[in-house]
Amino acid sequence: MKTTRRFALGAAGAGLLAAPALVRADAPIRWRMATSWPKNLPGPGVSAARLAGRVARMSGGRLQIDLFAAGEIVPAFAVLDAVSNGTVEMGHTASFFWEGKAPAASLFTTAPFGMAAVEHQAWLAERGGQALWDRLYEPFGVRGLLAGNTGPSMGGWFRKELGSAADLKGLRIRVQGLGGDVYAELGAVPQSIPPGDVYPALERGVIDAVELLSPANDLPLGFHRVAPVYYMPGFNKPNGAAEALVATKAWEKLAPELQAIVEAACAAEHAAGLADAERSNAEAIVKLVSMGARPTPFPADVLAAARKAADAVLDRVAAKTPLAGEIVASYRTASSEGRPWARIQGYMAQALRG
Repeated sequence: MKTTRRFALGAAGAGLLAAPALVRADAPIRWRMATSWPKNLPGPGVSAARLAGRVARMSGGRLQIDLFAAGEIVPAFAVLDAVSNGTVEMGHTASFFWEGKAPAASLFTTAPFGMAAVEHQAWLAERGGQALWDRLYEPFGVRGLLAGNTGPSMGGWFRKELGSAADLKGLRIRVQGLGGDVYAELGAVPQSIPPGDVYPALERGVIDAVELLSPANDLPLGFHRVAPVYYMPGFNKPNGAAEALVATKAWEKLAPELQAIVEAACAAEHAAGLADAERSNAEAIVKLVSMGARPTPFPADVLAAARKAADAVLDRVAAKTPLAGEIVASYRTASSEGRPWARIQGYMAQALRG
C-alpha cells in the first residue's frame, strides 16, 4: 500500500516537473527582423511592419517577429550580413543592395529596362527564377522571398532639366543597383546613400539628383523642395520588389506549417504592396504636382544611351561568375518571352483608359 502511494506521488511529481517543459515548448518563437528602411517609410517600411503582423496573426501568435528600422540594430546596407551571421533571424530589404557581394543579386529586385512587377513574379514562380535565387544566397546561409513591391519607380529628382545626354556628365546622383552602373556609363557619378540620409545630402548639395522609388515613397521625404524636376520613366527600376531574408538555420528549426505561413505571408505582402502602391502613387503624384513638382520625360537621347548602356552592364554582370551568367540569361529569356503580351496589355490599358 505504501509502495503504491509512493509510486503515485512520484509519478505526480514527475508530471509537475515535466509541466514547465511543455509550457516552454508552447511558448511563442520570437524572431528579430532588421530592415533597410526608416520606420514606417511609405512602401517598404510599411510592408515590413505588415509582414511581421501578418505572420503573427496567421500563426496564431506562435511566431512573433520584432521589427527594427535601419540603424536600430544594423545599418541599412548591413541587413544581409546580419541575417547571414545570425545577429537576426530575418531581414526586410532589397536585393540590389548586395550586388557587390553576389553578382546578379539586383535582378531579384529589378534591372534597368527590365521586367515589370507581374512579369518578374512570373519569372520567379514559373520560369525557374526562385531556384536561381536560392542558389545565389545559399553560401550566405539565407533564403530570399518576395515580400512587398513599390511598383515602377520614377526616373528621379533633378535640380535642373537635362538638355541632352551630355548633361549627365559629372552629375552626382543617388542611385542603387545596376542603374548606378548605367549612369556611370553615361558619365554621371553614382552615389550609394541609405534612404534615410538622402534628403540631407540633396539639401546640402552633396548630390545633384536622387532616384529613390515612386511618388508615394518620395513624397514624405520632400525631394521636390530642392530638386523639382521629376523625370520619367524610371528606366533604372521598372519594378520595386522587396525581399524578406530568412536565416537558413532559423528556417530549418520551424515546423513545416510555420514555414508555410512565412511563405504565404510574404506572398500576401507582395500583393498588398502592389495594391497599396497603385492607390498611393495615384494620390501622391497629384499632391506633388500641386506642391511644385514637374513630371518631365527624359530627353530621347538619354533613354537611347541608357538602354545601350544597360545591355553592356548586364553583359558584364553575366561574365562575373557562372551562376551570374545563368541568372542573367534566365532573366533575359523571361523578359523576351513575356514582352509580346506585356506590349499588348500596355496597348489595351491605354486604349481603354484613353
